[in-house]
Amino acid sequence: MDTAAFVTLIRDELGLPVTPASLDVRFDELDRWDSVYLLKLVASLDLAAGRRIPVPALLRAQSLREVHQLVAAGEP
Repeated sequence: MDTAAFVTLIRDELGLPVTPASLDVRFDELDRWDSVYLLKLVASLDLAAGRRIPVPALLRAQSLREVHQLVAAGEP
């Protein structure tokens, strides 16, 4: 999943107004971010990627960029 598709998924599925620059903002500084969004993101990514995304790795991520890198690393 490329960066544009990842940003679009977050906007469409989570309703968060993110931009590519927002991907580098730490979760604790990201406007409106909370743990419910992380759960929604995991479910959305599982569906979009067609595979399970490793939740323990996602829990260690500090930003959406790190989440995107985890998703991209698992692509064939």
